[in-house]
Amino acid sequence: MQQHYDVIIIGAGINGCSIAYELTQANQNVLLIDKEGIACGGSGAAGAFISPKFSKAGELKKIINEAFVYAMQYYEHHFSSSFLQQQLLHIAKDEKEGEILSFFKKETQLELLEPSCEIISQLQEDAQAQEYISLKAGIVDASSVCHAMAEKSDIIKYEVTNLQYHKGIWSIDGLYSAKHIVLATGAYKHLLDEEYIALRGVWGHRIDIQTTTRNPYSIHQFVSISSSNKENHLAIGATHDVHYHPQHATQPYDYAKGREELLAKASKTLRLENITVLKDYTGLRSGSFDYMPIVGPLVQSKETFACCEKKLRVKKPHYSTFVYYPNLTMINGSGGYGFVLAPYLAKILKEYILDKKEIPQSLLPARFFARWAKRR
Repeated sequence: MQQHYDVIIIGAGINGCSIAYELTQANQNVLLIDKEGIACGGSGAAGAFISPKFSKAGELKKIINEAFVYAMQYYEHHFSSSFLQQQLLHIAKDEKEGEILSFFKKETQLELLEPSCEIISQLQEDAQAQEYISLKAGIVDASSVCHAMAEKSDIIKYEVTNLQYHKGIWSIDGLYSAKHIVLATGAYKHLLDEEYIALRGVWGHRIDIQTTTRNPYSIHQFVSISSSNKENHLAIGATHDVHYHPQHATQPYDYAKGREELLAKASKTLRLENITVLKDYTGLRSGSFDYMPIVGPLVQSKETFACCEKKLRVKKPHYSTFVYYPNLTMINGSGGYGFVLAPYLAKILKEYILDKKEIPQSLLPARFFARWAKRR
């Protein structure tokens, strides 16, 4: 006998846990499935910084900065025990980024702050000479917030191998069923035979260190350096290896080399003294090839070609003419901004699932199908 739910979410990183929280708050009966467990992939390895995107313009900047404002209020209100407000100090890596930060300062409506003389004195001379921006931001404890979000869901550790749809119900391996399925599997597995789903995995590595260097800030330059609730502990992290993928690599990841690289890059910014590496966190962070996150229903490519091939040839095909999998949605592709974007995107997806509220076209998976179809 299958166990039946309103919604089954596959993937328990920050995206899966965020939509689980939204749906259980709306009294939905939710099952959250992950082959490793909650926040065991890229989300658990993330620095989980809550910060805006510094760029001159663009749709990605707009959505991330809207999500940043939303996330600051969201974590403080719902998960304050897992959230630490922390002043951000973002230092330009080079002259080009310095110009971007200078532009951002002039046009932003966010309140800008000045870093303390103490932290400035601890920066390396090259870092002191660069353009910087500072404002109120935050950091989330990745594991604890994901567990808190999933608290009202049923949770199982299981690797899904097969999805079947019959008479309005989705079945997972003949064991679990639901009216609606949400895919939040990161960059590890797609579960659908659809070529157009465009995800890329970027390997992330974070280390927690003990050091006599004091840093009450969230500092971003070549890597991210932030404090925690524990005295003399700092977290250093980056998505610094775009080539390594644990499912395709012929050699295991070199942790020692990764630590050495993180410490070398951090030391270009901050004078770190008496360092002891305490723990490593690694995992794939999922991004899309156009860098925009992905939220919403999934197109059935074969069925859409069969019924609408002529309509696909126009310059801007209407997404409403595509054929979609019934009650199957996706939330993914947030890259290094996962903990900023996830609550915002989960709210959008919940409103779509429960209220059929329209999702902005720039976020829909259908945008990848439309490009892929033209190339075909």
